[in-house]
Amino acid sequence: MLTTHRENRSLIVALDVGTSKIVAVVAEINPEETAYEIIGFGQVPSKGLRRGVVVDIELAVQSIQRVLEEAELMANVKIREVITGIAGSHVRSKNSHGMVAIQNKEVTPGDVERVLETARAVNIPNDEQVLHVLTQEFIIDGQEDVREPVGMSGLRMEVRVHIITGSVSATQNIMRCIRRCGLEVSELILQPLASARSVVTSDEKDRGGLSGGHRRRNYGYRGIRQGSHSPYCGDSFGRRPDHQRYCHGSAPPPSAAAEEIKIQQGCALRQLVEGDQKVAVPGVGERGMRQMARQTLVEVIEPRVEEMFSLVLTELRTSRQLDLIPSGVVLTGGSSALEGMLELGEEIFHVPVRLGVPFYRGPLADVVRKPQFATVMGLLAFGFEEHQKARGGRSSLLTLGYSWERIKHWFKSSF
Repeated sequence: MLTTHRENRSLIVALDVGTSKIVAVVAEINPEETAYEIIGFGQVPSKGLRRGVVVDIELAVQSIQRVLEEAELMANVKIREVITGIAGSHVRSKNSHGMVAIQNKEVTPGDVERVLETARAVNIPNDEQVLHVLTQEFIIDGQEDVREPVGMSGLRMEVRVHIITGSVSATQNIMRCIRRCGLEVSELILQPLASARSVVTSDEKDRGGLSGGHRRRNYGYRGIRQGSHSPYCGDSFGRRPDHQRYCHGSAPPPSAAAEEIKIQQGCALRQLVEGDQKVAVPGVGERGMRQMARQTLVEVIEPRVEEMFSLVLTELRTSRQLDLIPSGVVLTGGSSALEGMLELGEEIFHVPVRLGVPFYRGPLADVVRKPQFATVMGLLAFGFEEHQKARGGRSSLLTLGYSWERIKHWFKSSF
């Protein structure tokens, strides 16, 4: 995951290309290669994307170039390679199962690869490609919940995996934008997985928890059960007219202003807002600022948040995962910090709900330790893990990005 060198020291660069913002973080790995420190940061409004998908390549490229210039200037480096994420309503997932006979009655890395290959052998549409194969558990001679099978004795090994796929064109367009900026993509990670990596504790993974991310137009969730990931579900929530009206019969403020008002003045639970509170709202065009009741914002936001939570709750029940999140729910993303989000979440899920803040505590922690940076910090963590594996002579994760080399080969051969 090395991107360049700075005085013979290795760097990792994470790039989060989102619908509302694009963020780049440059981290330097210490000489002992045991940790990393952030030395560069950039953030710009996102243009050219809608619901996590590129809709205008030129605008997207310009936004990516701007954020990279900011990060390079702060870090005083030239970025050549990034680890980035992907999300959107095009993401699909399914469970799969594989089984093989154990050669020589003792599990070897080769046996693990063979059983994973059988689980990967599923039909997917021609316009989709595999992004991740997530190992849920190994089973040896009927013994379930085996986490590390190598070295164990047995005759038969099974594996349960969760396969995540994405649109070929959506993946191609993200890569095209980054390559147009003169960069290579070292890894492509599902954004919700990255978010969970940066905010979910080991105890929550072991006990069972749900991590959810809120973005401007996209909601995704993925649970973690005993170290495994439950089915991923991404639902895009387009902004309907009734959700954009801030007072009945009047035109809504511009989109950028509406987002800022929602984050800074919004609330997800009406009983937390006093009836006489007012907020300033910019007018359309040449119209000046106007005052409106904060309660009006709540009347727009609360039903939408309740709808999102209820849809996730329904999906958990449908997939029989609801009883597997005793440690609670973790919210990430910019909107997760809205007043009342945690309280409303606990009312709906009936489990503890907390705000997901990245674990990082090094330089620039005051900048990046916020819910809206969970994804980019998770990408950084994945990059560091892969660097350590490469340094130790180990192969990359079998469960994450096994097909990434195939994706890169396909992209280069096609274009």
